[in-house]
Amino acid sequence: MTAAREPCLESGKHSGLDPPLFTEPLEDCIVDEGNDITLKGTITGSQPINVSWLHNGEIVLFGKSSLVGGEASLVVKECLPEDAGAYTCVAENTAGKTSSSAARCLSKEEAAQEQVVESSRFHIESCDESSSLVISEARPEDSGRYTIFVRDRKSSAQHTVTLNVLDLPQPPASCPVVHVLSPHCLVLSWSGPSYDGGSAVTGYVVEVCESPGETDHWKELTAQCRSTSLRVTSGLQPQGEYCFRVRACNTVGVSEPSQESQPIKMDNPGEPCDEKPVEYVNVTINTENNLSDHYNILEKLGVGKFGQVFRLTHKVTGRERAGKFYKGRRAKEREAARKEIELMNFLHHPRLVQCLAAYDNKAEMVMVMEFVAGGELFERIVDDSYEHTEASSVGYMRQILEGIQYMHQQNIIHLDLKPENIVCVDRTGFQIKIIDFGLASKMDPNTPLKVMHGTPEFVAPEVINFEPVGLATDMWSIGVICYILLSGESPFQGESDTETLALVTAAKWEFDEDSFEEITDQAKDFISSLLRKDVRRRMSCEDALAHAWLASTSVDNTSSITRNLSKDKMKKFLTRQKWKKTGKALLALKRMALLSKPEASANLSPVDGEKEIKHEQKKSVCFRKTGKALLALKRMALLSKPEASANLSPVDETDKAMQSLELKLQCKPEFSKTLSDLTVPQGSSAQLSCLITGYPDPEVVWLRDSELLELQDGCVAVDYEENGSCTLTLENVCLHHSGLYSCKATNTLGEALCSATLTVE
Repeated sequence: MTAAREPCLESGKHSGLDPPLFTEPLEDCIVDEGNDITLKGTITGSQPINVSWLHNGEIVLFGKSSLVGGEASLVVKECLPEDAGAYTCVAENTAGKTSSSAARCLSKEEAAQEQVVESSRFHIESCDESSSLVISEARPEDSGRYTIFVRDRKSSAQHTVTLNVLDLPQPPASCPVVHVLSPHCLVLSWSGPSYDGGSAVTGYVVEVCESPGETDHWKELTAQCRSTSLRVTSGLQPQGEYCFRVRACNTVGVSEPSQESQPIKMDNPGEPCDEKPVEYVNVTINTENNLSDHYNILEKLGVGKFGQVFRLTHKVTGRERAGKFYKGRRAKEREAARKEIELMNFLHHPRLVQCLAAYDNKAEMVMVMEFVAGGELFERIVDDSYEHTEASSVGYMRQILEGIQYMHQQNIIHLDLKPENIVCVDRTGFQIKIIDFGLASKMDPNTPLKVMHGTPEFVAPEVINFEPVGLATDMWSIGVICYILLSGESPFQGESDTETLALVTAAKWEFDEDSFEEITDQAKDFISSLLRKDVRRRMSCEDALAHAWLASTSVDNTSSITRNLSKDKMKKFLTRQKWKKTGKALLALKRMALLSKPEASANLSPVDGEKEIKHEQKKSVCFRKTGKALLALKRMALLSKPEASANLSPVDETDKAMQSLELKLQCKPEFSKTLSDLTVPQGSSAQLSCLITGYPDPEVVWLRDSELLELQDGCVAVDYEENGSCTLTLENVCLHHSGLYSCKATNTLGEALCSATLTVE
């Protein structure tokens, strides 16, 4: 069944780029049970190329896959009978997509081969020098491996060939999804067929039915679509109702139609769009079934501290979902996941992402979430296709407050509000949802809640001071989000996380004159009413929604409100946040270790000091694991107060310890291990590593040929270790990745730079 598909291209896009192509497709193989399976194929095309594997049409979650030097491979150790079947390698880049398939059989299956018997369709013609098998009116079920056996008195021989009967492709796997852009324009998107009939899909026919339910008359919209999406800009009437379906084409012909889309009614100009109804479910964790019993697992959407997120489709309804796969198998980690699921059963509101199912078995724990496809709100705002005004910001802030208000009414606090946890419902509208309730907690009026987690730029002062938190803690974070939304700058951003936390603790901030020159006084008052250190003076959600800036259903249509705001600072803010997401941690453990052992620290040798620090790292691991540490230095100093300092107040004692340690620890950045030149083959991975020291903690950036290197999901990643090791990893490198790479570390005392040349052959 070996087959390689021709690449499917999106017409008019990515000119100059080569789509992936299998120059050597996968080959069928027969393997003894218990031995290893190795499938290989050679791919050419413009890099980067993403490769995924399917087994009998489902994503492969076993074995080890790789793409090195253009050779894609999948290795399955000690194969079992259930590993037999059809394997497909899918290769995709921005210019197109292709695939190659092969069959894997157990060798014992040969004994079960059926002898071909002559019939009305099968005829064998043999002579002294040749033999032919003639199959009349070949059908897809005739595909397979055919073996001819030849014997004489002295010996025997055999030869096997594979027959692949081409057929029409199956219909597209799902019904078209419709996104309305305006009263006269919409975008259709759909999935390709599950099986292409053995010949690459060459295009799609899109059909439309007007006034579905009243008529079943379908007409062809286009027969020239080369991709799995289509923008429809003509022939649509405002308030008209339409249904769509799609057929797939290959060299044999045209498939049957897909399922019909849901009827869609075009908007009337001037009327606001209605929100889609939200599905609410009281989730009970399913311990009887596996996720794969009910859902198809598709591509990976992202990675977080909890594990990974994959796109899912329900096997019966076809509805899209997001699967949150928890990597923790220990009881404590599973309990945290159960707590999040339990809390989300209280959070049934259209501004809050919904949990729809959960599965728990020995192999994995998965939460099935509402699929939100629009991406992060701040990424949408910097998109040149969307306007960014104070008026639009009012709309976003009102939605955030509506969601948090409902949480607070349930006595639940989010405790991790930040821009990346505010996402858009789809790629065209302006509705948002709040996500990630992993740190949320339900308040107990009889038990004060104290936490030691958060993100320095968005965390409230009471968290840093390890004081009781409450509903007002979320309101501080909302104030910071609003400040950034209107200005593109963070009110508490310091040169290091240490300085940021100090600014937050002091509640020291101001309105930058340039950034807020065109922002209304009402907006400034709204922010000022939230960024108050005294929790009793901060606005509640109810107060914020009633504020003059948000009170009316629509903001006054004045020039200052509707004027476009600059996106330049917002883009710089997002670039900085991407670097922070890579795991650059706050290196304050040495201070914490010293503060917790004040009597002994003065007499420690350097070696003993390192031992003490390692011991304290174990106790302080909660500060480090997310790479966004919280100091809580005041608390540490109070807990470790020496008797000799009994005459000092707690505040004086902390300040004195802080000042002394700051002076001792300060040094400019240095590289104790520098980068080394590296040569790698095209299509492989490349790693450049160095070791950095310095205090205050250096800000680290990577450059290529003196330009700031952009972090790209799945292609470029940076990892930071506890010991100051910093590693840049580039996946699927190609010739244009060659160049001079530099790591630059900067703090208030100076900067250091080391460089190395990467050569891709």
